Amino acid sequence: MTTELFRGARDFLLAHREDYATAYEGFTWPRPERFNWALDWFDDIAYGNAATALHIVEEDGRETKLSFGELSVRSDQAANWLREQGVAAEDRILVMLGNQAELWITALAAMKLRAVVIPATPLLGPADLRDRVERGRVRHVIVRSEDADKFAEVPGSYTRIAAGDPVEGWLALDDLYQADASFRPDGPPSPTTR
Repeated sequence: MTTELFRGARDFLLAHREDYATAYEGFTWPRPERFNWALDWFDDIAYGNAATALHIVEEDGRETKLSFGELSVRSDQAANWLREQGVAAEDRILVMLGNQAELWITALAAMKLRAVVIPATPLLGPADLRDRVERGRVRHVIVRSEDADKFAEVPGSYTRIAAGDPVEGWLALDDLYQADASFRPDGPPSPTTR
Protein backbone atom coordinates (compact mmCIF):
# COMPACT_ATOMS: atom_id res chain seq x y z
CA MET A 1 0.00 0.00 0.00
CA THR A 2 2.67 2.54 1.02
CA THR A 3 4.85 1.58 -1.92
CA GLU A 4 1.94 2.21 -4.27
CA LEU A 5 1.44 5.72 -2.86
CA PHE A 6 5.05 6.61 -3.66
CA ARG A 7 4.95 4.87 -7.04
CA GLY A 8 1.82 6.84 -7.92
CA ALA A 9 3.54 10.12 -7.01
CA ARG A 10 6.65 9.15 -8.99
CA ASP A 11 4.56 8.10 -11.99
CA PHE A 12 2.63 11.38 -11.90
CA LEU A 13 5.89 13.34 -12.06
CA LEU A 14 7.22 11.17 -14.86
CA ALA A 15 4.01 11.57 -16.85
CA HIS A 16 4.25 15.37 -16.52
CA ARG A 17 8.03 15.78 -16.67
CA GLU A 18 7.75 18.14 -19.65
CA ASP A 19 4.74 20.04 -18.27
CA TYR A 20 6.08 21.92 -15.27
CA ALA A 21 2.86 23.77 -14.49
CA THR A 22 0.79 20.58 -14.29
CA ALA A 23 3.48 18.77 -12.32
CA TYR A 24 3.80 21.66 -9.88
CA GLU A 25 0.06 22.14 -9.40
CA GLY A 26 -0.91 18.47 -9.24
CA PHE A 27 1.92 16.91 -7.22
CA THR A 28 1.70 16.23 -3.51
CA TRP A 29 4.05 14.14 -1.44
CA PRO A 30 2.46 10.99 -0.06
CA ARG A 31 2.02 11.28 3.70
CA PRO A 32 1.54 7.76 5.05
CA GLU A 33 0.97 7.54 8.78
CA ARG A 34 3.95 5.23 9.08
CA PHE A 35 6.85 4.64 6.71
CA ASN A 36 10.18 2.82 6.83
CA TRP A 37 12.09 3.22 3.57
CA ALA A 38 14.02 -0.06 3.90
CA LEU A 39 10.92 -2.14 4.69
CA ASP A 40 8.17 -0.30 2.81
CA TRP A 41 10.07 0.68 -0.33
CA PHE A 42 13.36 -1.16 -0.77
CA ASP A 43 12.21 -4.62 0.33
CA ASP A 44 9.04 -4.28 -1.72
CA ILE A 45 10.89 -3.54 -4.96
CA ALA A 46 13.67 -6.02 -4.07
CA TYR A 47 11.47 -9.08 -3.56
CA GLY A 48 12.36 -11.56 -6.32
CA ASN A 49 14.35 -8.87 -8.13
CA ALA A 50 17.56 -10.31 -9.61
CA ALA A 51 18.65 -7.01 -11.17
CA THR A 52 22.00 -5.71 -9.96
CA ALA A 53 21.59 -3.20 -7.14
CA LEU A 54 25.24 -2.94 -6.07
CA HIS A 55 28.34 -3.34 -8.22
CA ILE A 56 31.70 -2.52 -6.66
CA VAL A 57 34.91 -2.79 -8.69
CA GLU A 58 38.16 -2.60 -6.73
CA GLU A 59 41.39 -1.13 -8.10
CA ASP A 60 42.83 -4.64 -8.41
CA GLY A 61 39.84 -5.74 -10.53
CA ARG A 62 37.98 -7.70 -7.83
CA GLU A 63 34.24 -7.22 -8.12
CA THR A 64 31.28 -7.51 -5.79
CA LYS A 65 27.82 -7.71 -7.30
CA LEU A 66 24.60 -8.03 -5.34
CA SER A 67 21.07 -8.05 -6.66
CA PHE A 68 18.20 -6.19 -5.05
CA GLY A 69 16.93 -9.52 -3.72
CA GLU A 70 20.32 -10.44 -2.25
CA LEU A 71 20.66 -7.04 -0.55
CA SER A 72 17.20 -7.43 0.94
CA VAL A 73 17.98 -10.89 2.35
CA ARG A 74 21.43 -9.91 3.65
CA SER A 75 20.08 -6.77 5.30
CA ASP A 76 17.38 -8.90 6.96
CA GLN A 77 20.13 -11.17 8.28
CA ALA A 78 22.15 -8.16 9.42
CA ALA A 79 19.14 -6.62 11.17
CA ASN A 80 18.43 -9.89 13.00
CA TRP A 81 22.09 -10.30 13.97
CA LEU A 82 22.49 -6.68 15.08
CA ARG A 83 19.34 -6.97 17.17
CA GLU A 84 20.88 -10.06 18.85
CA GLN A 85 23.91 -7.88 19.67
CA GLY A 86 21.68 -5.33 21.39
CA VAL A 87 20.97 -2.80 18.63
CA ALA A 88 17.53 -1.28 19.14
CA ALA A 89 15.42 1.56 17.74
CA GLU A 90 17.04 4.98 18.14
CA ASP A 91 20.44 3.48 19.06
CA ARG A 92 23.32 5.26 17.37
CA ILE A 93 25.76 3.19 15.33
CA LEU A 94 29.06 4.70 14.24
CA VAL A 95 29.81 3.06 10.88
CA MET A 96 33.39 3.40 9.61
CA LEU A 97 33.54 1.26 6.50
CA GLY A 98 34.87 1.85 3.03
CA ASN A 99 32.86 1.38 -0.15
CA GLN A 100 32.11 -2.27 0.51
CA ALA A 101 29.00 -4.43 0.51
CA GLU A 102 28.85 -4.40 4.32
CA LEU A 103 28.35 -0.63 4.28
CA TRP A 104 25.16 -0.88 2.25
CA ILE A 105 23.92 -3.99 4.06
CA THR A 106 24.48 -2.30 7.42
CA ALA A 107 22.72 0.90 6.32
CA LEU A 108 19.61 -1.03 5.26
CA ALA A 109 19.68 -3.14 8.43
CA ALA A 110 19.93 -0.05 10.63
CA MET A 111 16.91 1.47 8.87
CA LYS A 112 14.94 -1.73 9.43
CA LEU A 113 15.79 -1.56 13.14
CA ARG A 114 15.08 2.21 13.24
CA ALA A 115 18.63 2.77 14.49
CA VAL A 116 20.63 5.87 13.57
CA VAL A 117 23.78 5.56 11.46
CA ILE A 118 26.61 8.00 12.13
CA PRO A 119 28.87 7.70 9.08
CA ALA A 120 32.59 8.11 9.62
CA THR A 121 35.43 8.03 7.13
CA PRO A 122 38.20 5.48 7.76
CA LEU A 123 40.61 8.44 7.63
CA LEU A 124 39.59 9.56 11.14
CA GLY A 125 42.00 9.14 14.02
CA PRO A 126 41.37 8.38 17.71
CA ALA A 127 40.76 12.02 18.76
CA ASP A 128 38.05 12.54 16.13
CA LEU A 129 36.51 9.16 16.91
CA ARG A 130 36.45 9.90 20.64
CA ASP A 131 34.59 13.15 19.89
CA ARG A 132 32.04 11.40 17.67
CA VAL A 133 31.45 8.58 20.14
CA GLU A 134 30.93 11.02 23.02
CA ARG A 135 28.85 13.69 21.28
CA GLY A 136 26.90 11.15 19.24
CA ARG A 137 26.12 9.01 22.28
CA VAL A 138 27.24 6.01 20.24
CA ARG A 139 26.12 2.60 21.50
CA HIS A 140 27.63 0.47 18.71
CA VAL A 141 30.65 0.76 16.40
CA ILE A 142 31.11 -1.09 13.09
CA VAL A 143 34.55 -0.69 11.49
CA ARG A 144 36.92 -2.36 9.08
CA SER A 145 39.20 -4.77 10.95
CA GLU A 146 42.27 -2.73 10.01
CA ASP A 147 40.78 0.31 11.79
CA ALA A 148 39.81 -1.42 15.04
CA ASP A 149 43.05 -0.43 16.78
CA LYS A 150 42.05 3.25 16.46
CA PHE A 151 39.40 2.58 19.10
CA ALA A 152 41.93 1.44 21.73
CA GLU A 153 42.09 5.10 22.78
CA VAL A 154 38.32 5.70 22.55
CA PRO A 155 36.66 5.00 25.91
CA GLY A 156 33.09 3.82 26.19
CA SER A 157 30.89 0.80 26.67
CA TYR A 158 29.82 0.56 23.03
CA THR A 159 29.50 -2.73 21.16
CA ARG A 160 32.58 -3.30 18.99
CA ILE A 161 31.99 -4.99 15.62
CA ALA A 162 34.71 -5.55 12.99
CA ALA A 163 34.21 -6.25 9.29
CA GLY A 164 36.93 -8.42 7.77
CA ASP A 165 39.59 -10.44 9.56
CA PRO A 166 38.84 -11.41 13.18
CA VAL A 167 39.96 -8.89 15.82
CA GLU A 168 40.46 -9.98 19.42
CA GLY A 169 37.76 -8.54 21.67
CA TRP A 170 35.54 -7.54 18.74
CA LEU A 171 32.47 -9.26 17.31
CA ALA A 172 32.82 -10.45 13.71
CA LEU A 173 30.38 -8.76 11.34
CA ASP A 174 30.67 -11.80 9.03
CA ASP A 175 28.66 -13.74 11.63
CA LEU A 176 25.57 -11.93 10.35
CA TYR A 177 25.50 -14.34 7.39
CA GLN A 178 24.53 -17.12 9.82
CA ALA A 179 21.50 -15.21 11.11
CA ASP A 180 17.89 -15.89 10.18
CA ALA A 181 16.98 -14.35 6.82
CA SER A 182 13.41 -13.63 7.88
CA PHE A 183 13.28 -10.23 9.59
CA ARG A 184 10.28 -9.06 11.62
CA PRO A 185 10.34 -5.48 12.89
CA ASP A 186 9.85 -4.87 16.61
CA GLY A 187 6.94 -2.62 15.80
CA PRO A 188 5.70 -0.13 13.24
CA PRO A 189 7.83 2.94 12.62
CA SER A 190 6.66 5.97 14.53
CA PRO A 191 6.30 9.37 12.85
CA THR A 192 7.89 10.85 15.97
CA THR A 193 10.98 8.57 15.99
CA ARG A 194 14.10 10.70 15.64
